[in-house]
Amino acid sequence: MDIILFLKAILMGVVEGVTEFLPVSSTGHLIITGELINFLEKEKRDVFTVAIQLAAIMAICWEYRLRLWNVARGVVSEPPAQKFVLNILVAFLPAAIVGFFMIKIIKQYLFFPVPVAIALIVGGFLILWAERRQHTVRVQEVEDMSTLDALKIGCAQCLAMIPGTSRSGATIIGGLFFGLSRKAAAEFSFFLAIPTMFAATVYDIYKHRELFSIDDLGVLLVGGVATFVAALVVVRGLVHYVSKHDFTIFAYYRIVFGSLLLGLTMTGVIIALHRKLALSVERLRSTESTEKRVLYMATAYPHACHPPCAPPKPSTGHPYSSKLN
Repeated sequence: MDIILFLKAILMGVVEGVTEFLPVSSTGHLIITGELINFLEKEKRDVFTVAIQLAAIMAICWEYRLRLWNVARGVVSEPPAQKFVLNILVAFLPAAIVGFFMIKIIKQYLFFPVPVAIALIVGGFLILWAERRQHTVRVQEVEDMSTLDALKIGCAQCLAMIPGTSRSGATIIGGLFFGLSRKAAAEFSFFLAIPTMFAATVYDIYKHRELFSIDDLGVLLVGGVATFVAALVVVRGLVHYVSKHDFTIFAYYRIVFGSLLLGLTMTGVIIALHRKLALSVERLRSTESTEKRVLYMATAYPHACHPPCAPPKPSTGHPYSSKLN
């Protein structure tokens, strides 16, 4: 068992859960975090970041389980439930079509720190613009939305294909532009995430299934649990927050974080940190492996030592030191 790998998976899961439903870009934060902590190979890491979104979806389903159950029961006979399902499907289609044809190109050219930083900054200014313009609310609740409203928000969600844009940010701010209340925009963003993220997760895992083996299930499970818990906390907090506040604080966060990230990347600091952390982890693993090999030889073949030796005592020095007491 690689404890370090599991700790990294937990960190990635927490980052995903915290940022998925905030308008700050979960993908952007995961790309940066993964680069800094040297988590898996890039292609495998990209699939991992999509896979743990399934746990974020489960958090939404759990939080709104009664509401979703009522919709499921009434979808055959109740017009409000039928309208709700239709709006979700209509909003889902644009991103599904664009994603199917463009996701490979997007991953190849945009899943890097500089594009993420630029998207964070631009998105921050768009949020400021959306909040400072006159906001006329004509849709107070999700149930009041028309099919055209759903289609417009679905088209806005396509912008989230660019890492750093934020799926929730695109749909929530798009909802504000199209006349939804903050609460309605946030909740519709949550519900729209269910088919969107589920489809993206299943498709990406299936397409790259050869990258993972049965040994990777533990890492995915640990990351998923961390994502579920963090996402559940954030969803509950965000609905309460937007009922009393606007999204300006997230705009400033995006601009500051994006600018800092751009500066660190352009000056090479991100690359230096990445290499330093990778080297430190490799040294720690090398030390642990050496101690385990010596301990095994001393216990399994005590007479092979010249002169015969006893099992070594655990190291009490610096964790990176290979010296045995």
